Amino acid sequence: MNWSEYVQLLIGLISVVNPISAMPIYLSLTARKSPAERRRIALDSAFAVAMVLFVSLFAGEPILLFFGIGLPSFRVAGGLLLLLMGISMLRASDDRSRHTPEEDAESYDKSSVAVVPIAIPLLAGPGAISTTIVYAHRDLSLAHYLLFSSVIVSISLIVLVFLLMAPRIVAIMGQTGLNVVTRVMGLLLTSIAVEFIVGGTAELFPMLAGR
Repeated sequence: MNWSEYVQLLIGLISVVNPISAMPIYLSLTARKSPAERRRIALDSAFAVAMVLFVSLFAGEPILLFFGIGLPSFRVAGGLLLLLMGISMLRASDDRSRHTPEEDAESYDKSSVAVVPIAIPLLAGPGAISTTIVYAHRDLSLAHYLLFSSVIVSISLIVLVFLLMAPRIVAIMGQTGLNVVTRVMGLLLTSIAVEFIVGGTAELFPMLAGR
């Protein structure tokens, strides 16, 4: 992978993690918290996102091998999941693969919501995990893993900034602004999903790709 592909990876993962859509839920779940508690939850959430993505990066393929799942099949499955998420984002509607109303209601009773549901599954959910695993094995060099690690660190920092600035950003953008950004990210996510599905299908059925 060259530098431009890592930039694409960063943009793609940001679209999947989508901290923009997480901000209203984060504010709702932390409405009764003090400013210091909110900052702590934001820090813990960003750290948890990084840990989930790091585990996906370094242990994703061994886990797939343990369950006998091939990477091409996983690419198609991950692409279908991302496609559903992207379509939901294009409609600016809630994606139940990231969180459900029942999970949100249960979270109000928890003393800490940083890891569940904010980090998992709202930010680092199935879509982010599958995207990380698929991109992780495009290159097996040490440089690739180091650069991928820097992408994950960058994403966790972006998540932290968005959560810390959530009250101001939501107040400035309003719901309409958030919906516009969500739709743009949904378009990017849908494009990534199509790439995953086409690439995985070509590996599963080489005759369709003219190989």
